Amino acid sequence: MTCLCAVNYGRTSSSDLQSKSSNPSEINLAVTALSLQHISKRFGSLIANDDISLTLGRGEVLALLGENGAGKSTLMNILFGHYVADSGSISVFGETLVPGKPQLALARGIGMVHQHFTLADNLSVLDNVMLGAQSLLSLRSQRTAAREQLNDLSQRFGLTVSPDAVVRNLSVGEKQRVEILKALYRGAKILILDEPTSVLTPQEVEQLFGTLRHMVAEGLSVIFISHKLDEVLAISTQIAVLRQGRLVHECAAREATKESLALAMVGRDVKRVQRAETDHTAPKSVALSVRSLALAHESSRVALSNVTFDVAAGEIVAIAGVSGNGQRLLADGLSGLHRVATGQILLNGRAQTMGARAAIDAGVARIPEDRQHVGAVGDLSVWENAMLPRTHEARFSKLSWLNRGGARRYTDALVKQFDVRLSSIEQPIRMLSGGNMQKLILGRELDGAPSVVIAAQPTWGLDVGAVSFVHEQLLNARARGAAIVLISEDLDEVFALADRIAVMCNGRLTTARDATEWSLQSLGLAMAGHSDSQPSKLEAQHAT
Repeated sequence: MTCLCAVNYGRTSSSDLQSKSSNPSEINLAVTALSLQHISKRFGSLIANDDISLTLGRGEVLALLGENGAGKSTLMNILFGHYVADSGSISVFGETLVPGKPQLALARGIGMVHQHFTLADNLSVLDNVMLGAQSLLSLRSQRTAAREQLNDLSQRFGLTVSPDAVVRNLSVGEKQRVEILKALYRGAKILILDEPTSVLTPQEVEQLFGTLRHMVAEGLSVIFISHKLDEVLAISTQIAVLRQGRLVHECAAREATKESLALAMVGRDVKRVQRAETDHTAPKSVALSVRSLALAHESSRVALSNVTFDVAAGEIVAIAGVSGNGQRLLADGLSGLHRVATGQILLNGRAQTMGARAAIDAGVARIPEDRQHVGAVGDLSVWENAMLPRTHEARFSKLSWLNRGGARRYTDALVKQFDVRLSSIEQPIRMLSGGNMQKLILGRELDGAPSVVIAAQPTWGLDVGAVSFVHEQLLNARARGAAIVLISEDLDEVFALADRIAVMCNGRLTTARDATEWSLQSLGLAMAGHSDSQPSKLEAQHAT
């Protein structure tokens, strides 16, 4: 079975790379690659960056942390020339960088790999790398030289990808390699990586870190933006934390702990959420049963095939996998957005052939992967969004007329219960931060104690405080007896919450097994499509 991800198991591991890399002391770390001095930026009354000063040495990895809305994106957009700071200055290797000029930033060696890739899907890897780096007239004449340079970069940094492959046929991990190669091809000396591991398997993360260590050993500098504190501590040399637009904490990575970084990010202790141990002796009724499900849709390049699993009341079954292997299609099918081609979905033993409204009426709640476009209507108010699945309920509707006063009172209570921070329930929901929008969607969907919850990437892009809150609410729903399908690419989240874990790869689902039977390595191997055997056997097979 071939999975939509790419892991090169024959390559040197990141630990080997670290041991074989040049000694960092051989690089002149006294050279300042980047200096940001007293950067401030205001949008109306909102202070996005407030007098921020940072330096990045040659051959260093600076991890930039902060909650959503802390000012990280604004600061990076100023550095890359998309925004102009109201005050302050930037210098690159001692020379002042002219603000507001992305082409000048590129020319000075600043490269950026965005969380959402900016590749032309219908072009080859080589074409994508060359596009924008050469004039259109010279694309053909420069192809041979560009191919040689691309192959050299691929070999130097372990970024294996075929120059002739069409981008739309690549896995997510391979697309990320192309983005990094694009930056290196343009001469990047300072590389900004925005949440680079959010869609990678553990093995791909290991390979990426090996690549970054190679870069650092050759004197390149990296700004690493992430919410994953374990990874920050593993790869960075320096750490900076922003909160509410200000630089509140700086330290060497060796001096930091996850707890100290979480405290700096949110300004308070963050409670570590952990599920209660599964009671295997207590009989539980099956709330959701999926049998031989097949589903295809034009929105997904992967079709579901023979998907079978059960979720008991009071149980969390996590479906792990690399993005693009059919997880979104499964969530759509379970919540009634797409009708299944063959197979059955049973709720509490009763077969369902349901649309979205019927699914809601049957007690199925959905926390969608795309909160901005599927979970909410951006231009509607907060209270109108809170009412989206409730307008047909008798408590809010009479003779097809919406009880607006009752709807507003309901939303006020929901906002208070789920700690949604906003100025007014009348404001458009698009004005909320990602974390607060997700809290509202979570409260809306969990209201009324649904029997089944489909939670797709529920903490994607959220900061550590919001992640803890979302996890706590899902565990509360589990304790109330809800059957929860957790679809997640975050393996820390999977291990923290799941009673059982299955892996989706190329539209097929492995057998769901007890979470204690899996290790990070065996889960990563299954995500890469290496086997459907028991997790312990996966590691043994790989070891041989």
